[in-house]
Amino acid sequence: MNSAEAPIICVVGARPNYMKVAPILRAFSEHRPVLRTLLVHTGQHYDPAMKDRLFADLDLPEPDINLAVGSGSHAVQTAEVMKRFEPVIDEHGARAVLVVGDVNSTLACALVAAKRHIPVIHVESGLRSNDRRMPEEINRILTDQISDVLYTTERSAHANLEREGIPAERAVFVGNVMIDSLRASLSKAVPATALLDTAGLNATRIQGGYGVVTLHRPSNVDHAETLGPIIDALRQVSERLPLIIALHPRTRNNLERFGMLDRIDSPGFLILPPQGYLEMLGLMSGATMVLTDSGGIQEETTALGVPCVTIRENTERPITVDQGTNTLVGTDPQAILSAANAILGGGGKAGRIPEYWDGRTAERIAAHLHAWLLAHEAGEASEEASA
Repeated sequence: MNSAEAPIICVVGARPNYMKVAPILRAFSEHRPVLRTLLVHTGQHYDPAMKDRLFADLDLPEPDINLAVGSGSHAVQTAEVMKRFEPVIDEHGARAVLVVGDVNSTLACALVAAKRHIPVIHVESGLRSNDRRMPEEINRILTDQISDVLYTTERSAHANLEREGIPAERAVFVGNVMIDSLRASLSKAVPATALLDTAGLNATRIQGGYGVVTLHRPSNVDHAETLGPIIDALRQVSERLPLIIALHPRTRNNLERFGMLDRIDSPGFLILPPQGYLEMLGLMSGATMVLTDSGGIQEETTALGVPCVTIRENTERPITVDQGTNTLVGTDPQAILSAANAILGGGGKAGRIPEYWDGRTAERIAAHLHAWLLAHEAGEASEEASA
């Protein structure tokens, strides 16, 4: 198959990828000429019910191929994705492989493509926490090194890439594709009161406002000496503001393992199971504040203008702190409490919407990538003719 006739393989592997790929697929289908795609789900995120719900929420088509990799250690998961992804290229060909974010599937599929001399397109390049203890940081750095086109969400990312020796012409500032999904979905968001009613919880408890909590990072929830004080700090916050906790299975399991489940049995906590995209969007958009360790939520709260307290020592999304509504507090209980009290006392950071977070990022990607592929393929044809 002629490379220009092959599809652009778009890869999703875990929940954060879905919100990034959905608008890209729409933009590719609406571009003229249409950019032909093949959607591959690696199955790294292996909850079928949650996957189906998110695909429906985002109007994302069912994957053309599901590799069904499932869970495993980082090494096992990365290796298994590579083993199962290469035959997809053998069967369907690939004009390019487009990967997003920083999950194991991102690096695995990029490696396969790079070794097959297929262009690698990385959406959300150049973000750095500067903490190599985070597996995602390793995935970001290595994927960027082997990518041919690096689409960035913020201009500070270009300094990171330059520092790592990546030629400036490979990086293109297009904005944040996550915000495309947010803007397209906001009108369909499910209000917090509806979620509480469905869960059999008393929605009148949030009439005076509420906060939203999400905690899932291993560094926060896998160790009793870290998780316990965080929960205690949140409980103190809940004495002033009811907190709706979308409780991640990992966090629930660890609370049970550490004998701490009773700590979330508090009048100020309203506990919900993990929520779909539209439900989380509704929770966040109506919140007084959000307390989280999620990367994506830092961006979404900035776009929504909702104060965010990030319970992490670092962030790969500094623009949410410098320009947005995000405050980075680490895991010290007193710092968490102080930041929350500051928001309750003064309304929190107003922030502003960063450049190109305008809902049109996927359009810019489609336009640039089409032109880049034509130039790349013309260059390859010229090299072959002169060989």
